[in-house]
Amino acid sequence: MLRNDDIRVVSSAIKIPLPSKRPTCPLRTAHSHIANATNSFAQLVNSFAFHSTEFTRSVLQKSSLFCSATLSLTGDRKRACPLRRLASLSLAEEAQQKARQNEERVLISEVLVRNKDGEEMERKDLEAEAVQALKACRPNSALTVREVQEDVHRIINSGYFSSCMPVAVDTRDGIRLVFQVEPNQEFQGLVCEGANVLPAKFLEDSMRDGYGKIINLRRLDEAISSINNWYMERGLFAMVSAVEILSGGILRLQVSEAEVNNISIRFLDRKTGEITVGKTKPETILRQITTKKGQVYSMLEGKRDVETVLTMGIMEDVSIIPQPADTGKVDLVMNVVERPSGGFSAGGGISSGITNGPLRGLIGSFAYSHRNVFGKNQKLNISLERGQVDSVYRINYTDPWIQGDDKRTSRTIMIQNSRTPGTIVHGNADGNGSLTIGRITGGIEFSRPIRPKWSGTVGLVFQHAGVRDEKGIPIIKDCFSSPLTASGNTHDQTLLAKLETVYTGSGDHGSSVFVLNMEKGLPLLPEWLSFTRVNARARKGVEIGPARLHLSISGGHVVGNFPPYEAFAIGGTNSVRGYEEGSVGSGRSYVVGSGEISFPVYGPVEGVIFSDYGTDLGSGPTVPGDPAGARKKPGSGYGYGFGIRVESPLGPLRLEYAFNDKKDRRFHFGVGHRN
Repeated sequence: MLRNDDIRVVSSAIKIPLPSKRPTCPLRTAHSHIANATNSFAQLVNSFAFHSTEFTRSVLQKSSLFCSATLSLTGDRKRACPLRRLASLSLAEEAQQKARQNEERVLISEVLVRNKDGEEMERKDLEAEAVQALKACRPNSALTVREVQEDVHRIINSGYFSSCMPVAVDTRDGIRLVFQVEPNQEFQGLVCEGANVLPAKFLEDSMRDGYGKIINLRRLDEAISSINNWYMERGLFAMVSAVEILSGGILRLQVSEAEVNNISIRFLDRKTGEITVGKTKPETILRQITTKKGQVYSMLEGKRDVETVLTMGIMEDVSIIPQPADTGKVDLVMNVVERPSGGFSAGGGISSGITNGPLRGLIGSFAYSHRNVFGKNQKLNISLERGQVDSVYRINYTDPWIQGDDKRTSRTIMIQNSRTPGTIVHGNADGNGSLTIGRITGGIEFSRPIRPKWSGTVGLVFQHAGVRDEKGIPIIKDCFSSPLTASGNTHDQTLLAKLETVYTGSGDHGSSVFVLNMEKGLPLLPEWLSFTRVNARARKGVEIGPARLHLSISGGHVVGNFPPYEAFAIGGTNSVRGYEEGSVGSGRSYVVGSGEISFPVYGPVEGVIFSDYGTDLGSGPTVPGDPAGARKKPGSGYGYGFGIRVESPLGPLRLEYAFNDKKDRRFHFGVGHRN
């Protein structure tokens, strides 16, 4: 047998490739909210993802995470050893050695874990961690170089050690394999740079369990993943981009937060998609969005900004494209496609105040609207509605956001001339069914959001109103010699101060709604009326399997000198079904409650069963002239029935068949949701 000539082979230091878990990138998993921004987001995400990969490698390879695969062979020259052939191998041949299917094995008699100097470790818990990581290297086992190298990887991947060097020693009892390891430092402090929006408490809590303990890179990776998840859950363009273990056990984290550098508006042609000149002023769009220069870009906030711009009503399509800028910032380009700003429209409907046959209630409408006056999103609407009895001429001019106001206050100026049927209060079968009420009104209103889901409106409206007979002649008394006006003149004049607050849940028809409206007549002149009117309504929707339960209640009260045509009319399509319009009663006070169960039938068709109840709370006689008592209205009543609803571009088309407590039955037809 050939002798071992006391050969000592020491390889050069090599970097062992360590398997690393790619951290989850918030930009990679967050849902894109802008259809046209997918490619740009992907490029930006890939850019961050690249840094993310380098970061993970740095976590596992920082602080000299290198393995010097040195094999030290010592022993008696007279003692023959199978490692003679291994000694003839250099690391340059290692790649060829790995490619071979059958590597020669060496019998290992003993496996030990020692510190980097080859001495016993003071921390037995760390020694146990290293031993537990070993899979192939066991005493009295035949090993290959590859298996030893894989166990070196496993020790490093346990996260507790910065280096590991396997040393093979030829002893009288056989080959002893020693893994010389160097533990990481103890975690003594944290330095985090670039985290401007990350709460300090969250950062401290994520690292708290590691203070005073050996840094474990796996647990560190989990802590960093929790930080990245915090950003991801909020849709923020940010992540931990680098980590470094400094002397003294100080951990340094570098966070990259993509701040918004610039926001620009780009108008696209609605037909060709090419860049064009827009009609809307860019500042009108920019003031709508909450994303501002200098803040960390949030995809969730960007999605809300897109929805906000769309709700302006002047854009056909909106998208945001983030683009990388200098020094880790991001530029935002908002692509907008404008809708045609103005045009004419025509339509039709049915008046709820007509009770003598559906054909008499038919109305037609014609309107001109301009959605973007002066390029400032201001709205101009001129409309005409005309029927055999009804007519409404209306001009509205609305500025959705007054310039210079930071509370998003809107302003509406309104002028209206209307003629509506008087049958809901004064109609009967003896000849007063053709009374009409004419109103000329003009006013101004201001509205603004008060808090999330709440809005408020204040306004001042002047009204000139009176009653005419079927020949159009102004009258002041009906056939019962009851007064038709409060002032005793052919026309009443009122200056109304208005206050209204509205709560809306999700905005859907089935969500919760609460409206409180108060009006006060201001008698600035002796002939002007003075009264106070309060009206409230609430609605709640509840899901019951595939069906939905709708509950609603409304009520109101008037104090002061008011005309009878302003009394609360009870009964009809939007009140108590089964009764004609206003035939339950007309009072100074009222309460109406309703319950409905709607359920899907087929496609856009829904079925509905309902029950309504209304009462004037005994206030009918307190209305000037007691029009309800003269016409023998009951003052209270209920109705119930069933129907169908079909979704249409005009809103739900409602056809309902109802019974009332007088055993009468009626069809009701309506367009849109009930009030």
